[in-house]
Amino acid sequence: MFGVKDAEKSFRLEFIDKNRGRPLFLIRFEQLKNIKLNEFLEMVPEYIVKVSAENAKFKYYILGDARILLFGIASDDELGSPLPNIDAAIGRLHDEALKKNQFDFDFGVGRTQCNYISDIDEIFAELDRSAMKNLKDNLVRWSWTYLNRANDYFATEEANAVIQPIIHYDIRKQTYSMKGGEVFVGGQLYQSYFELMSDIPDDQDLNRIELLILEKLVMACREAPGLLKFNISPQTLLDTFDSAEKAYRFKELLTRQKLAPDNIRLELIEKPYEEKETKLKDVCRYFWQFGISFAADDFGVKSQSHQVVLDLGEMIKEFKLDPISFKFKAEEDHTKFLDNLAFIDYCIRLADNREAIITAEAVDDFDTLRFLIAHQVYHFQANMFCGKMAIHEYKSLYKEMQDLPESAVNDILGNQETFIQQKEIGNIYKLARQLKLY
Repeated sequence: MFGVKDAEKSFRLEFIDKNRGRPLFLIRFEQLKNIKLNEFLEMVPEYIVKVSAENAKFKYYILGDARILLFGIASDDELGSPLPNIDAAIGRLHDEALKKNQFDFDFGVGRTQCNYISDIDEIFAELDRSAMKNLKDNLVRWSWTYLNRANDYFATEEANAVIQPIIHYDIRKQTYSMKGGEVFVGGQLYQSYFELMSDIPDDQDLNRIELLILEKLVMACREAPGLLKFNISPQTLLDTFDSAEKAYRFKELLTRQKLAPDNIRLELIEKPYEEKETKLKDVCRYFWQFGISFAADDFGVKSQSHQVVLDLGEMIKEFKLDPISFKFKAEEDHTKFLDNLAFIDYCIRLADNREAIITAEAVDDFDTLRFLIAHQVYHFQANMFCGKMAIHEYKSLYKEMQDLPESAVNDILGNQETFIQQKEIGNIYKLARQLKLY
């Protein structure tokens, strides 16, 4: 006999598994009164259409009865149309029904963009939990909850992301070229990761939020050229990607966004983590088999990343130098200067063993740049060259930000007047063209 559990399983498969890659909404209706269920089910899509983009089409999934009704919504096209303001649509239906004294119901809306990597049960549980929470909030006040801005960030199709370019010095050609960048939260809804996290309540699963952010940033980079780097904590990797299947789904997400796994690098931010049965090295190998590599963030004299670097071996393809490793000048503190020289030499040996690169962040003066190049550091992530830019700008400028002659860089950064100009403009390639050096 086909029972309740079978119906719920079928609902999850049809609604979630067949719509991977599309943003999902789940409306939880409770206590539907004074209207027949089939009449109500006909009205809900009508109100959703009222707030939808023209020609947008959606699929609907239903489970339950007038007491508790789950109503799933997914886009009906391959890439996933931007979903409408479901809260506003159902809120309007609710308000109009009450004003006309026609019928009554309680409702809550859950939404998620996290639809590639997580298991079906995990996605359903999150949708159901957030819909239930929203319903409880609505019983107190029929208004936006404090989580709605964060929910909108995750649900919208808009590319809310910025990128800090990586500039590579080619010692043979003596030119500087943009090779990719590190992707961050940024855009109209949120200016930074920290601003977004300030809207996340304490009772939320932070590992899940980190995963949502990672997916959102990857989707924002659709068809972006060059090496793309995404921050993730070792603990999030351990807790979230505990099976090869989830790493495979991440690879499928990249493929869907037309991104080559070989051009993706996960930057392990320096945070403490705890290994249990699953080891960090094993989880990283799930990604490594698809060509996805890793970077050690803030790698310095006092870094806690050494053991991670040693454990992951060849999977580490980049060392991000902690700025403290090259900030000391010989005339300021000779001993620390020599210690830093020794550490940079050590990094070079580690990098050579792995065919990895060394990247210097926060290089803010011309002398430091020349010092690093003299000691075989050729990759830079620094505002001195270029500040953060929107993803769409990065895509459009990628081909233009290639092969800037060393002489042009020296002329701009070695001169106080043009160095100040560069700080104001924020793109050394643009300034070089204005000055007709490029």
